[in-house]
Amino acid sequence: MNAVIVIPARLSSSRLKEKMLADLEGEPLIVRTWQQATKSRLASRVVVATDSERIFAVLREAGAEVVMTSPDLTCGTDRIAEAAEQVGGDVFVNLQGDEPLIDPATIDLAIAPFFGEGPLPDCTTLVFPLKPDERQIIDDPHVVKAVLDTRGNALYFSRSPIPYRRETLPDTKYYRHIGLYAFRADVLKAFVALPPSMLERAESLEQLRLLENGYRIRCIETTTDTPGVNTEEELEEVRRLFRERFGA
Repeated sequence: MNAVIVIPARLSSSRLKEKMLADLEGEPLIVRTWQQATKSRLASRVVVATDSERIFAVLREAGAEVVMTSPDLTCGTDRIAEAAEQVGGDVFVNLQGDEPLIDPATIDLAIAPFFGEGPLPDCTTLVFPLKPDERQIIDDPHVVKAVLDTRGNALYFSRSPIPYRRETLPDTKYYRHIGLYAFRADVLKAFVALPPSMLERAESLEQLRLLENGYRIRCIETTTDTPGVNTEEELEEVRRLFRERFGA
């Protein structure tokens, strides 16, 4: 089994200009994310997929493997699928380029089910448990929630608070979705060939395209989470945490 981490990296970004090249204690943010990904024990390869010559150049200087992808692609999963055709592999991990503090063990959680016994998963992702009284997070439409079946497969993802709490029950479980995915190669190829689904368009959540077309997404629970970078404030916080963790 050959697992490849693919990090999609576009130069343009809506909330923080050219964030992939933002300085993070002496290195561009995308380089820091790549460095963390290379510490994975289960991935045999880490590749950055970009449409930017500038991102390509800084990564090659750092020693990273980089592939150029079309500038016309509209989402990270499409970029990963195009890169997968170039690099080959059995399992492809979608790791966002703005995750410079990602714990390599967290990446391996998503990969591990593909190395276990029994049928291979279609796709895996991570969920973070929430407490029922964390209402601000549960009600926040910017926070994606997940509900699972008894085998740990996703029943649904939503921006709405799910499950809806009609009654207060002590055993009600809430999960926040962490947007790291691992795809079986054939599932990734099939996924990007499918048209956007009704639920996907309604919620603006592309993983619903898989569920709507009968694929299963296995959810692995983790209690480790790290902040991504979307705003200047988040970048400053990540810089502070990076200095604390790595002594930069």
